[in-house]
Amino acid sequence: MREVREWAAHAGRIARKRRDPVVVQTLRSATAATIAYVIALRLSPEPAPLTAPLTALLVVQVTLYATITNGFRRVNAVVTGVLVAIAFSLLVGLTWWSLALLLVASLAVGRLVRVEEYVPEVAISAMLVLGVTTVGDTAWARVVETLIGAVVGLACNLLLAPPVWVEEAGESIEGLARRLRQLMLRMGEEAADGTPVHRAEKQLHEARRLDHDIVEVDAALRQAEDSLRLNPRVQDSVLHRVVMRTGLDTLEICTVVLRVLARSLTDLAKEREPEPLFEPETGAALEQLLSEIADAVVSFAVLVTTHLSASAESAEERLAAELRTAAGTRDKLALLLREEAERDLRHWQLPGAVLTEVNRILDELDTEHRTRRLFEELDRVSREQRARMPRLTRLRERLGVTEQLWRNRAGFGERSR
Repeated sequence: MREVREWAAHAGRIARKRRDPVVVQTLRSATAATIAYVIALRLSPEPAPLTAPLTALLVVQVTLYATITNGFRRVNAVVTGVLVAIAFSLLVGLTWWSLALLLVASLAVGRLVRVEEYVPEVAISAMLVLGVTTVGDTAWARVVETLIGAVVGLACNLLLAPPVWVEEAGESIEGLARRLRQLMLRMGEEAADGTPVHRAEKQLHEARRLDHDIVEVDAALRQAEDSLRLNPRVQDSVLHRVVMRTGLDTLEICTVVLRVLARSLTDLAKEREPEPLFEPETGAALEQLLSEIADAVVSFAVLVTTHLSASAESAEERLAAELRTAAGTRDKLALLLREEAERDLRHWQLPGAVLTEVNRILDELDTEHRTRRLFEELDRVSREQRARMPRLTRLRERLGVTEQLWRNRAGFGERSR
């Protein structure tokens, strides 16, 4: 049995490695560049048509959507550079001042044709073409090689289906939620024990560092969103993107509120030092409430990363139960904080701020609030699609791909209203 478990673990590591973005990008790029070079050897008059594999390397991306958009911009940049070089070759030769003018003109034209990150490629193409004698042949060969590289790069992503990075993005979102949970648990424990100022400040700094985690999760989610666009293996890609994006927005708001809560506890520790933050019963209630909210945050992350209707319904019921429990503890804490404020009017606004901030987190995690936010986002995306692609939208409606279908498949029907 031990050998079987070790073999299964090894197989799991290999499977994860095969889906690693670096491995996927390396294999796909190398394959595309090699195929592009072999084809260019037959079609290009150049003895070493390295432009084709170079184009394939730059065009092939991890996702199909990025491949298409990058391929179009790169071909546009190269062709623009070639045309600028041909125009210059008809007027002047290659001198230091003509090269300077060529670079200025190429970079300016690159901005005008909106090739974005490939603006330097316009100037590179123009220099390479202008620097040879047989301008016409070289220009034609470079255009052909560029087209070969772009077509091969696109074909590789069509034939070698790129992975869908939803699972990795979901793991990132859940990882962020678990880090939020750990911080909440520590803040609750220290509030109950009587937090000294230096420990409260440490929790505040840790809450601020969560901003970096959000940036990383956002990058993973953007990659997942790109992998869903134009991917024939994925149905309801808009729904997947909207559910996860709105989920991350909620966690980001919770992170900001948690940072404000940490600040309130730090200020309260400074004002009451060397006395404890709260009386024992109040501190225990706050610790219990933060623990319950922490569990609800993780359940929320599981909910927004679950795409099967049955699993989503189970996760939503669990989240709703945890929020009801937390609401009861919140009410108990509110009474205790009120009694403390009546006995000691000093700095009453800080305990009030603590209660306001935990209320805000509970409101953001509320299932009805989330459903309302999701519907609003779906409506916004639908309006944008109608304005941008009216014909495609009408075709989808005829095929039955409507907003109500999206909502039903997400598990957010009339039950959640």
